Amino acid sequence: MTQTDCIFCKIVAGHIPCYKIFENDHVLAFLDIGPVSTGHTLLIPKNHIDRIDQCPPNILAETAKVLPQLARSVAAAVDAPAYNILCNNGSAAGQVVMHLHFHIIPRHERDGVFTQWPSFKYPEGKADMLCQKINENLKK
Repeated sequence: MTQTDCIFCKIVAGHIPCYKIFENDHVLAFLDIGPVSTGHTLLIPKNHIDRIDQCPPNILAETAKVLPQLARSVAAAVDAPAYNILCNNGSAAGQVVMHLHFHIIPRHERDGVFTQWPSFKYPEGKADMLCQKINENLKK
């Protein structure tokens, strides 16, 4: 996807309206148009970046500076005692808009959001092998 095709870039440019919550030189936060809970907010860097692993550290730092206060403010606005922060990276992970974004999803007890976490146990030896491979990749 190119920057000219990206709906989030069009929102940043002012070509598509949004329910803007916060904006500075680096980031924009707005309400998700398909919320999974009331107050579901997106925080995006203004620069077009597809995924977190492609994000320059300075842009990620500017985004991270805003995230705690924004999450607290969103949760308080809807009287939510909790929230999820999600960042889907790639279509297999559920990313629909290929522009880095963080979901702030206010949560209430028994709200029906994310009711099942598909966890499992590693077979014998698999966790050790996986740790080794990840550590090797960190050195690249």
